[in-house]
Amino acid sequence: MCWRWSEKIVILHAENKPLSMKGPLFYSKILLFGEYGIIRDSKGLSIPYNFYNGALKMDDSPSDKAIKSNHNLKRLSAHLQVLAQEQPDLVHFDLETLNQDLDKGMYFDSSIPQGYGVGSSGALVAAIYDRYAQDKITVLENLTKDKLLKLKTIFAAMESFFHGKSSGLDPLNSYLSIPILINSKDNIEATGIPSQMTTGKGAVFLIDSGIVGETAPMVNIFMENLKDKGFRKMLKQKFIKHTDDCVADFLQGDFASLFSNTKKLSKIVLNHFKPMIPEQFHEIWQKGIDTNDYYLKLCGSGGGGYILGFAEDFKKAELALAGHKLEVVYKF
Repeated sequence: MCWRWSEKIVILHAENKPLSMKGPLFYSKILLFGEYGIIRDSKGLSIPYNFYNGALKMDDSPSDKAIKSNHNLKRLSAHLQVLAQEQPDLVHFDLETLNQDLDKGMYFDSSIPQGYGVGSSGALVAAIYDRYAQDKITVLENLTKDKLLKLKTIFAAMESFFHGKSSGLDPLNSYLSIPILINSKDNIEATGIPSQMTTGKGAVFLIDSGIVGETAPMVNIFMENLKDKGFRKMLKQKFIKHTDDCVADFLQGDFASLFSNTKKLSKIVLNHFKPMIPEQFHEIWQKGIDTNDYYLKLCGSGGGGYILGFAEDFKKAELALAGHKLEVVYKF
């Protein structure tokens, strides 16, 4: 993150000069493992995805998109006002300056697709916190587990404006721009991941479903399913176990074991999370399991947006998925 640039922006505000340039960039993220499982204390692994980004900006002649973003930011500001009243000890914002900037037309200029599971709202929340939070925790500090948990709690309260309920992980990843290991809801830490091998045959990739997903309805389906004893048993004995194994395999660079466990995870998601998978992908999902050319899993809450793919030989996966738009996230 461009901290000096951020300080420069604050100085510009203090002098009441217009923000004609962008603020620091905040990147999209990908939750490689842990979707839904982290609600029940599975492990999770979230990584920055620098292909997409967003920043707070002002223009003299804003577009319709910028005007719409500005209106949404004004609604977020109202949410932060309520937050300040309901949880006064959680975080303090310079709401006066925020509202002044919004009156001048500030908006979030973003290339991050909304409803695709890559953290569009998370990047926006991170940008607002970075500029307007007082006594904020910065990336230059020694990021202890307590500080990470404090940030996650703040971001969850902020992002609840968009989804009704938020883990806070998307903004956390965007704000820090480093991989985050989730050991449990109350135990998170910054982590390192194996270096990419640009000449490697294997890849983690995204498939564009062509459908905009909505988080809240998918989460509601999951919460309803949790009322079923059999679903809870499957979640604990299979889904969470394989998720935890995938996280451990990835961090250790044990890709042979990773593909074995990802295949198991892919089967479970197809069998038990079918409403979260767009119907036109059910057959494609099964085909990957049958041929071993690729394995698919949810990217975020599902229901549309991106689908996450894993392939030992990406060229094989490309051929098998011809006609679909693929984006490589990580090569090994």
